[in-house]
Amino acid sequence: MLSPKSQKAKRKAATGAPLARPGSKLAKALELMQRPEGATIDELTKATGWQKHSVRGAIAGAIKKRLRQRVKLIEQDDRRAYAIAKPAAAKAAQ
Repeated sequence: MLSPKSQKAKRKAATGAPLARPGSKLAKALELMQRPEGATIDELTKATGWQKHSVRGAIAGAIKKRLRQRVKLIEQDDRRAYAIAKPAAAKAAQ
């Protein structure tokens, strides 16, 4: 059974409503992670003002678990970035 927060996030995703309050730190993090190249931990710490362990916690807790977004790791050379994975339905439509 989903928690009330997870149920609310699922409804928002289905209706196309924003996942986070506009202008919030979480919204900034989501915006950066939706770029094709994703966002590094350092980029997310600068944008939100959070410490590195808080950014990792937000990715695992708020973004993955509560908002039910798929996060993928992009590793290129020395750069490790996190990006929001597009849903399978959106990939098929393209």
